[in-house]
Amino acid sequence: MNNIKPKYIPKKSTINKSNIFASMKLLRHSSYGDFYEWSRKNKKDFWEHTCKTLNVKFSKGPEEFLNLSDGIEEAHWLYGAQMNIVESCFNSRADQKAIIFQTAPDSKPESLSYKALYKLCCKVANGLKKQGLNPGDAIAIDMPMTAEAVAIYLGSIIAGIQVVTVADSFSPAEIKTRLDIAKVKLVFTVDSYLRSGKNIYLYKKVKDAGSYPCIVIQNSAQKLEQKDKAWKEFLSKSDSYPYYYTDPEDTITILFSSGTTGNPKAIPWNHTTPIKSASDGFYHHDIQEGDVVCWPTNLGWMMGPWLVFATLINKGTIALYYDAPLDKHFGKFIQNAKVNMLGVVPSLVRAWKSSQCMEELDWTSIKCFSSTGECSNPEDMSYLMDLAGNKPVIEYCGGTETGGGYITGTVVQPAIPGTFSTPALGGEFIILDENDKPGTMGEVYLKPPIMGLSIKLLNRDHHEVYYKDTPKIKNLTLRRHGDQIEQLPNGYFKAHGRMDDAMNLGGIKVSSTQIEETVNTLDFVKESAAIGVPPKGGGPDRLVLCIVPNGDSLPEDALQQTRDIVRSQINPLFKVAECHCYSSLPRTASNKVMRRKLRQELSER
Repeated sequence: MNNIKPKYIPKKSTINKSNIFASMKLLRHSSYGDFYEWSRKNKKDFWEHTCKTLNVKFSKGPEEFLNLSDGIEEAHWLYGAQMNIVESCFNSRADQKAIIFQTAPDSKPESLSYKALYKLCCKVANGLKKQGLNPGDAIAIDMPMTAEAVAIYLGSIIAGIQVVTVADSFSPAEIKTRLDIAKVKLVFTVDSYLRSGKNIYLYKKVKDAGSYPCIVIQNSAQKLEQKDKAWKEFLSKSDSYPYYYTDPEDTITILFSSGTTGNPKAIPWNHTTPIKSASDGFYHHDIQEGDVVCWPTNLGWMMGPWLVFATLINKGTIALYYDAPLDKHFGKFIQNAKVNMLGVVPSLVRAWKSSQCMEELDWTSIKCFSSTGECSNPEDMSYLMDLAGNKPVIEYCGGTETGGGYITGTVVQPAIPGTFSTPALGGEFIILDENDKPGTMGEVYLKPPIMGLSIKLLNRDHHEVYYKDTPKIKNLTLRRHGDQIEQLPNGYFKAHGRMDDAMNLGGIKVSSTQIEETVNTLDFVKESAAIGVPPKGGGPDRLVLCIVPNGDSLPEDALQQTRDIVRSQINPLFKVAECHCYSSLPRTASNKVMRRKLRQELSER
């Protein structure tokens, strides 16, 4: 990285108004560096301070804030407490706006107050009870990020129901995989919705996935199957419901993240996970009471639940734009809603930069951006900063298994486009080189305990995935994460993508094996390797296939055939960029395909 000079240097007034400064003052820390060091060395005290600051609610307080009787791998936060994390989402004034939403590019923004949102959540909870669902049962939400989706999500948790979140872009096969793993009893969806002028028929996709009973929000005249029910018919008239209080480690949400084997990992979030999301929102994104927070996302990606909890627990307002965030209409929504924190994926910024569609808008209400999901390009992030009059971009990297970020930035430190300035408060990590020695470039390992870290998986051995055979450094228990990070000479950090065989395609993680198993069903394919190749200059991975054909060469339409099968059977948003013919794939002594070697070769072309 050639330019490591700050583009943004915070003013003293900005620092003094920040959430970080308020905690530093209260805890008597003279610098951010001192505050971070205290937070990592005194994790129990830091998280106890954070829960108090965020006004996390309990029906019964914890007997021990942190219990390590089962070891660091299975740390028990808020041990012995009884709670429902949704109660902490409604600490704000009843008349304050909880959600601002715009349903179409030419429509007017609408809003729900905290009081109205709470009542809608209770109507959902009562509707679920009427459907015969009990605490511990699982329902799924497969729909765009709308005000109703937020209410269904929170209302289900109020009633003690586990929520399985599924991205609305998935194919029927991928929907079925997720619903079957979690054993859902009911699916919430929409019959159709408009995105970039195109009708998306989501109810049909859900029905193609299997015979799951559905509650359907109807935007058209589509007829529902007999056992399915319309949203308006489902919704109870009763707008009060008692919180279902339970152990903090009881599951509230099941999200999915692809690893390096076929099926996605099913990752439970419990009542403590959102505290990590809210903490990152409070400290690193400086979300304050009344702030408007927008992040184009979906409940099927961890940033969907993150947006809900990080905003509402911090008494902010969620801003939802129902159409694609690609053009000036979205920019006007940001302007008119007076968004204070805007989250992006780098590819979105690249599209704005190419079209120049946001350049005449007034984004001065924005006090910071955040970027996640892909490695950032410094030039694109510099451009983004200028759209709001040189406001910082908080680079943010973590994962579904962490409930938030392990590395990020702050509004109280200088911002260098495309870099991270700090590990996340209350956590720590170590970078190990190829010889498993501490270094400035290599693989990231987290140092538990950290609130938000997963402690179980539904369909994997949690220890095997995250802890088995991890390096031993000074007798520390290290947790595998898989990112490749470089520490720069000035102490900042730069992300270099994944170390393992999982790819990040447009902000969606997918395993190489998952793609290969699909491509290998084509008649002309003997075997294949799916490689995520980062383009020069940064940005989302390109999906490149290395194919050993059954014959001497690939057919002329090999690229089109692979594109068609990946789009139809995995995800319509995934695009195969290139196909290359190989006589054989490079393998290790244990017969594993050397994807890293292929990635390096393809990156150098």
